[in-house]
Amino acid sequence: MEYVYGALLLHKLGQPVNEESLTKVISATGVKVDEAKVKTLIACLNGVDIAAELANASAMASAPAAPAEAKKEEKKEEKPAESAAGLSALFG
Repeated sequence: MEYVYGALLLHKLGQPVNEESLTKVISATGVKVDEAKVKTLIACLNGVDIAAELANASAMASAPAAPAEAKKEEKKEEKPAESAAGLSALFG
């Protein structure tokens, strides 16, 4: 995760997100830099508009969570019925 955080920090500060700058950020934290992880992350970010992706992530985070809550309520209602069926089998 520290590699992704380093890339986000560089982006936030307006610095280029490249192997050299990311290596400097990671090494400044005292963590041993894994060059393979740095190269992989930079390769994955090649051609990605980080600002647009962050804006998209913010939009997704603010989406309503009502459908998930409805599913949780349905599951809670099923459990007592299943429990009652199990108890009747014991006594029955």
